[in-house]
Amino acid sequence: MPAEQSEPATGGSALVTGYRLILPDDWAQIPLRYGTEEAVRRVLDEAFRHLPPGSPEDKVGPYKRELERRFRAVVRRVQEGNALDLYLPVKSADNVNLGASIVVSETLLPSRNEQIAHVEPTDVAVQLLVNDGADNIDLSSGELDGALAVRREHVADADPDRGAELGSRRVEYIVSVPDDPDRWFTAAFSTIGGGDPRDELADALVEWFDAVMATLRWRRG
Repeated sequence: MPAEQSEPATGGSALVTGYRLILPDDWAQIPLRYGTEEAVRRVLDEAFRHLPPGSPEDKVGPYKRELERRFRAVVRRVQEGNALDLYLPVKSADNVNLGASIVVSETLLPSRNEQIAHVEPTDVAVQLLVNDGADNIDLSSGELDGALAVRREHVADADPDRGAELGSRRVEYIVSVPDDPDRWFTAAFSTIGGGDPRDELADALVEWFDAVMATLRWRRG
């Protein structure tokens, strides 16, 4: 399922206007700046279609309301972070998997000095690699579709106050947008694996996300 973000780029007339990622058909895209309600409704309607026909309403009704509440809470929480898109694996009503997600966002670096027009991407990458500040984090750099990219991976502890009942494995790609050194594209993946963010399922999902990021292509014009 090609996933495209075609919203006008932040910060003027940059040539890059969006991105494309290739994901399996069972991953749903939820745009967060426009068309959000339509996408949420589409995902929920598709999930509810898989409920057994003739199920009693007194059983199905509460289940559907709880499923919708959980799904909307995830979308709302990510939307509050000013992201562009949320991707979730959605298969059927009894398997709406909120244990993994991809959040795509864009960052415009603030000016650190009025006399400095911008900071070179290589300088930003060095700062991310050297001065990240997090413990037990795996850092590396490379290129995606010709653009400089920094990859960060770590395990985050559970945080019930923020809705994270379990620890999670997190991988973040921070990519310099071509032709605009002040803009950075970020794709953040999170999974709880099979309940342990260090288990074999989590390892496999991280490898899968790395393969997804290899499909990143810029949309221009």
